[in-house]
Amino acid sequence: MPNTRPGVDVNLFMKLKHKQSRLRSLPLLATLAIVLSVAMPSAIGAGEVLHSIYTEAYFDSIDSVVARELSPQDYRGARLPEADTLWHSDLLGDGYEARYINEGTSFDGPVLCTLVRRKAPGHSGRAVLYVHGFNDYFFQKEMGREFNERGINFYAVDLRRYGRSLRPWQYPFDVRDMQEYFTDIDSALSQIRRDGNTDITLSGHSTGGLTTALFVAMRGARCGVSRLVTDSPFLEWNLCALYRKLLIPAVGAWSRLSPSGKIKQSHCDAYSHSLLRAFHGEWEYDMAWKMVYSPPVTASWIGSVSRAQKQLMKNASHITVPVLVMHSSRGLDACSWSRECMSADIVLNPKDIARLGARLGKEPQVSAIDDGMHDLILSRKEVRAAAYDTIFSFISRTSR
Repeated sequence: MPNTRPGVDVNLFMKLKHKQSRLRSLPLLATLAIVLSVAMPSAIGAGEVLHSIYTEAYFDSIDSVVARELSPQDYRGARLPEADTLWHSDLLGDGYEARYINEGTSFDGPVLCTLVRRKAPGHSGRAVLYVHGFNDYFFQKEMGREFNERGINFYAVDLRRYGRSLRPWQYPFDVRDMQEYFTDIDSALSQIRRDGNTDITLSGHSTGGLTTALFVAMRGARCGVSRLVTDSPFLEWNLCALYRKLLIPAVGAWSRLSPSGKIKQSHCDAYSHSLLRAFHGEWEYDMAWKMVYSPPVTASWIGSVSRAQKQLMKNASHITVPVLVMHSSRGLDACSWSRECMSADIVLNPKDIARLGARLGKEPQVSAIDDGMHDLILSRKEVRAAAYDTIFSFISRTSR
């Protein structure tokens, strides 16, 4: 069903130079006028969302997204808070358990997060908490096994409005302030401590890397974890300086007036085709939760990410725990898939990650992983093995 809430028809988020060239075709003042307008309708048609999807499974998945996740304004049911649940078998199987945690009420009604765990044999007292990125949720069975094999209890959280935690009245991934996620992280850490863990690694990918880094920066010595591991953290927009300095702040200002306004993104499928087994990757996941094309984002999401990046850099010196910042050895401008997409970050700029990551805390370890994709842990086998080696070496070194 078409979405008629205010929005702008601007291809903005997260990449890349060829998208920037589209934006540059608009005079700057005209672009800003479009961004600051709160009256222009934005239609998210099913035909748009289904563009260039090649299998019947994809059509089914995207139809589900349009009917449910992208049209929460059409939900007419009750918005009831859900009580905390006991541990139960998770949808991943393979020894994974999950529980829902009621996080009270936010700007769009009741919210919850979902904690997933896979325990290691024995009682080492060591654990890791993994926080996913944008347009994402936890689905990587292999990750839990890797940590368990080294005696580390594995936990992952599906943040509010993501994956297992998404409710029909919520627009996916929407947020007013990235620190809203701190409550979800706190709830997860409380459970991890109740399970008897005292040495805790906090880990995050992409926006999850930004959120977890901001968490340890704002909490300082009270962060309650032993170290931070980040995989391609979203520390800077992958846009030219002009748009970083003018367009992003303009959207941030506009978000104060119209936080739910939508900003459409380009229909690039290079990254999803690099991940999905149906195309060129190794992975299978729920495409209603990790969509083939990134959906339109809210203006408040843009503003929240931008503010979080600035807050992190302002408070980076307050980080008291050891920090690992991992990134791909190279970036690539790509929208349609090519073989090169399998060995480069096509979402963020690794140079930005290295430059800003070096400012996180005292003497952070900044490591380039050769031929890594944006999510290093979803890269081909030998690349993710190198990423895991880097992680476990860092944990071992900082545990002494």
